[in-house]
Amino acid sequence: MERSLSLFQLLDPEVLANPYPLYHRLRSHDPVHWDPFLHAWVVTRYADVVTVLHRFSADRTPTPEQLAAMGLAKLTPVAQVMVRQMLFMDAPAHTRLRLLAAHAFTPRRVAVLRESIEEVTNSLIDTVIPKGRLDVIADLANPLPAIVTAKMLGVPTSDHEQLKAWSADFAEILGNFQHNPEGADRVLRSTEDLTKYFRSAIREQERRPRPGLIHSLMTSEVDSDRLSEDEVVANCIITMVGGQETTTNLIGNGVLTLLRHPSELKRLRDDLSLIPSAVEELLRYESPSQHTARLAPDDVELGGKRISKRQAVIAVMGAANRDPERFSDADRLDITRPDNRHLAFGWAAHFCFGAPLARIEGQVAFETLVRRLPELRLEPGPLVWRSNLGLRGLTALPVAFGE
Repeated sequence: MERSLSLFQLLDPEVLANPYPLYHRLRSHDPVHWDPFLHAWVVTRYADVVTVLHRFSADRTPTPEQLAAMGLAKLTPVAQVMVRQMLFMDAPAHTRLRLLAAHAFTPRRVAVLRESIEEVTNSLIDTVIPKGRLDVIADLANPLPAIVTAKMLGVPTSDHEQLKAWSADFAEILGNFQHNPEGADRVLRSTEDLTKYFRSAIREQERRPRPGLIHSLMTSEVDSDRLSEDEVVANCIITMVGGQETTTNLIGNGVLTLLRHPSELKRLRDDLSLIPSAVEELLRYESPSQHTARLAPDDVELGGKRISKRQAVIAVMGAANRDPERFSDADRLDITRPDNRHLAFGWAAHFCFGAPLARIEGQVAFETLVRRLPELRLEPGPLVWRSNLGLRGLTALPVAFGE
């Protein structure tokens, strides 16, 4: 039973393609499960996942000594970036960074980007209309958030393909628990390249300031406190990666889900006012970020299990979002679902501060696809899911449209 319940099963492409039966077994048989293959607790019920996200420690970046003990000393530069990212911090350090970043990332500033997002989306769709087919990932879900993120940061949009490639490499740290030595070399190179890129962007901002997140992070001030250059670089990287990877997966997963549920797709075509509600349901149903790790802050009891201080705990949002104790008929897609407080963007202090931007990009992408591409349908052929186990998404999604 232990092997059949391990998240290590996600290394099997068939399980990765549909992890929900595995999540169901975990929730039903052992919702707070010690996974001996991962040396971590795996938590799958909604209420327990909320507890872990709310109360457990996010301060989990390995020290240089820990990396050396795992034979990964060469990844020390990556850890030095991660340790300055708010994603891996607890209060008060997290609170300080979050406050400073919030000044640079207000919902009002994000809303201003909507017009730009609509322009980019329509431009990408204009390119594919004469062909009668598109790869949703390559033609829309990859370039849209990459271009939008470049605009938001205040760097040239012509860099978006390179930024996307670096982002996908860095995301391997965030979504995987398997050891991949070849991937480690690539992650290290991309982290070093990203660091150089953003240091250069800071120098450019000092010479010729231009609006965007980099300038805002450089100049944000709360009670005379400002971010250091290392903190600006580190949080530009995590904002860029988070802003691209999850939004790419939201669009790709969402289109596939709608195509697999033609009656819900028809409801959406018939009433575009359902787009915001549909985006929330697609986030719940096929969460772009499936799980995240925390550390027990003390010796605690959860779900009747005793968890020791600093033991790793994997909170599986993808399982919590299908928990029938929280969502009625949880495995059914319902684009008008009420009370849809899913965990796709996390919870509490570490709730994704890029969520307003991801939501707008998702809303614009789905509205444009549904409005402009009639008779959307899947092309025949197998679907391949990305090998990143935590950031759920497709490598490609070929579709056709028109008569």
